[in-house]
Amino acid sequence: MAAPTTRVLAVLELLQAHGRMSGPALAARVGVDVRTLRRYMTTLEDLGIPITTERGRHGAYMLVAGFKLPPMMFTNDEAVALSVGMVAARGLGLAEGAPALESAHAKLARVMPERLKGQVGAITDTVKLEYLPTLSTPASNAALMTLIAAAQSRLRVHLGYLAPGGGKTERDFDPYGLAWRAGAWYAVGMCHLRQDLRSFRVDRVAGVQALEITFQRPQGFDPLAQLLRNIATLPHGRAIEVVLRTDLDTARRSFTPAIGLFEPVDNGVLLRSSASDSDMGWFARQLAGLGYDFDIVMPDILSTELAKLAVRLRALAEAGVNRVHMDESIHSPKQ
Repeated sequence: MAAPTTRVLAVLELLQAHGRMSGPALAARVGVDVRTLRRYMTTLEDLGIPITTERGRHGAYMLVAGFKLPPMMFTNDEAVALSVGMVAARGLGLAEGAPALESAHAKLARVMPERLKGQVGAITDTVKLEYLPTLSTPASNAALMTLIAAAQSRLRVHLGYLAPGGGKTERDFDPYGLAWRAGAWYAVGMCHLRQDLRSFRVDRVAGVQALEITFQRPQGFDPLAQLLRNIATLPHGRAIEVVLRTDLDTARRSFTPAIGLFEPVDNGVLLRSSASDSDMGWFARQLAGLGYDFDIVMPDILSTELAKLAVRLRALAEAGVNRVHMDESIHSPKQ
C-alpha cells in the first residue's frame, strides 16, 4: 500500500481541484474504501484543513469556501510535459504510484487557466502509448518501493530471489539503480554472492530487507545500460562473432541494444553474441537485413542458416520474375 500520507494529500488536492466530491468517488480515485476515506478526512481536519460534509444519500465532501493552499505554478510547456509524463507513468506497472499521480494531476488542474486546462485534459484522450504487459504484482510493488528507497539512500539490502527454473537463493546486494525494460522492473547493482554486477527482475524478488550498511555507487553508473549489457552477455548457446563492415554508431543502430556487445576493430566492428541452434535462423535474418557487408567468424551453423535463407530468397525472386513474364505474355497483343 502507498503511504497513508500520500493518499491524504491526494484527497486534499482532489477536493481543491473539484470543489465538491462524493465519498465513493473520492475513495475510488485514491484507491481506498469509504471507511478509510473518513479517517483521512479526520486527519485533514486535525491538520487544520476546513472540511465541510453534506449528509444524506447524495452527500459530499467540500473544502470551506475560499480556502486555498498556495499553488505551484507551471509554464504552459511544463504543464503539458508533466501531463504527458503522467500518461506514461500509468503504464509502468507501479500501482503504488496511483494516488501520487492523482494528486499531481489535481494540482495541475487547480493552477491552470481554463484554456490550458482543456488542452492538458485532452492529452489523456489524444496521447496513447503502447505498453507491454506488465509483470508487476502487489508483492513486487512492495519490493520495488524498498529497492528504490535503498538505492536512493545507498543502503545494502538482503535479497531473496526466485530463479527462473525454480529454487530460492539469498544474497546481500547493493542496488545501484533500477531500470524498466520489456514490461518488467530490474534492480541493477553489486551482488555480494557472485562478487559481480548483476541484474534481478523485481517480480522474482521473494523478500527484501534494508541493512544498516552503506555503499558507494560508481561514478556515472547507468542502470539501463548495465542491464542491457548483462542481458547481451548471458550465455544462450553457441558463441557468435560477426565483423560488421561499418562504423560503431551505425552498427549499434542496426540492432536492438541487447543483441550483444560491439567492439571497434581494424576492419569494422566486431559483434559478439550467442544463440541456441534453433535461434540461428533468426540471427541470420537480422544479418540479411543489413545495408552493409559483414563476415561471419563463427559459428559455421550461422553461415549455413544464412546460405539457406539466400536460397529461399533467390527462389522467391525467380518465382516473382516468372509470374511477371507470364502475365506479360498473357496480356500482350496477339499478332
